Amino acid sequence: SHAGMALSVLVILLLSMLYEAVKMGKAVLLRRALLALPHSLSRESLMEPEEGDTGPAQGRWFQYHVGQTLFHVVQVVLGYMVMLAVMSYNAWIFLGAIMGSTLGYFV
Repeated sequence: SHAGMALSVLVILLLSMLYEAVKMGKAVLLRRALLALPHSLSRESLMEPEEGDTGPAQGRWFQYHVGQTLFHVVQVVLGYMVMLAVMSYNAWIFLGAIMGSTLGYFV
């Protein structure tokens, strides 16, 4: 039906927008992780800090890395879902994916 097709296109559009948002969030998290990384990459500097230590390597880089991993998993899953929808060879679904990607990148 027309309503079902419109809903399908809207869902794919929103999934594509979410994919772009996750991609941007992953880039922001990467920047934060790089800023939290200690200047020296020795084993001692990457260990968990002592009690009361306020150095830059307080283990935040590991938390950012875990966050990046989760963002990556979500990005891959969303990407495959959109790709699977596009592989239905429906022109409206394809246009919804393109418009969602465009709007998501713009926003």
